[in-house]
Amino acid sequence: MTGPRLEIDLDKISANARILVGRLAARGIAVTGVTKAGLGSPEIAKALLEAGVSGLGDSRIENIERLRGGIGPRPVLSLIRTPMPSQVDRIVRHADISFNTDLDVVRQLSSAAQAAGRIHGVVLMVELGDLREGIMPGDLERIFREVLNLPNIALRGIGANLACLSGTSPDAGNMAALSAIAVSMEAAFGVALDIVSGGNSANINWALGDTDIGRINDLRLGEAILLGREALERRAIDGLHTDAFALVAEVIESGIKPSRPWGTIAQNAFGETVQTADSGKIMQAILALGRQDSDPAGLIPPSGMTILGSSSDHLVLDTGGEPLSAGAELRFGVNYTTLLRAMTSPFVAKTMMKARSQQGALAAA
Repeated sequence: MTGPRLEIDLDKISANARILVGRLAARGIAVTGVTKAGLGSPEIAKALLEAGVSGLGDSRIENIERLRGGIGPRPVLSLIRTPMPSQVDRIVRHADISFNTDLDVVRQLSSAAQAAGRIHGVVLMVELGDLREGIMPGDLERIFREVLNLPNIALRGIGANLACLSGTSPDAGNMAALSAIAVSMEAAFGVALDIVSGGNSANINWALGDTDIGRINDLRLGEAILLGREALERRAIDGLHTDAFALVAEVIESGIKPSRPWGTIAQNAFGETVQTADSGKIMQAILALGRQDSDPAGLIPPSGMTILGSSSDHLVLDTGGEPLSAGAELRFGVNYTTLLRAMTSPFVAKTMMKARSQQGALAAA
């Protein structure tokens, strides 16, 4: 099999999703399965749907189009990044719902939906402190009122996003604030909001705790399902698989070398000045995997081995004394950033694995 490649265990992804869907359902919260780290893979999407997610969300219309073509007219597909005005025609054709923060963009969605003869659902995102996307709470009533009156737009709910930019953690305080805003908007306008989306994988500890969830009835989960970890401290979630993805790379050189470079040391190819301790001679291996393929900083090497550095095309390891031959393969665990980059790279093959006995290569997008 070719390398580098990302091996994707669909059974483990489905098992993780099924466990989280069940635990959150007991708290009155539905799960929107986020597919962006999977590059809109229909195979991953089907694994999520089989596990009971209520719908799928992605930040790229290209991925949503891929999902629509791969899984048909159902389920509900949501664009979870504020739409680009240049893409509103595509968005109203392929996404059932979009998450929005800018009134001008919603107006353009309205015009595009009218032209397409479609009704487009909108969730308005509220700023709760992370300072990425969101309408300031004091401006929400004015925007809410106008969106309700836009033709071909169905105001489906409100939502929030935390921990992605500044690391602001979801907690009882900000989640109660979002619930209060939902109740206030419903009372002020005489509407019932279908969706009150509390956030992402960073919300897991809050959602499965003993606090009152209020009106929150949806979470958008990617990392928690795919990697089995919550997104605040990256701790493993009890009972979930943390190894549904493995990045496999091939050894192209192996031998004993000094641990410390010599000569006049300047910046490397990425503008970094590298400080290296002298550990004497080591067994070093070079793998055909670099920064153009993924993010080496998020790789988890095999036990006993240490990543020494990387360039565009090479990953250098201290093998801990274990001799390796050219052509040998090593498997690495991945964090979320590494997974995202590897899925996006055209140089990393994607291999879907199901029921352990069946596997098939998925051509890189």
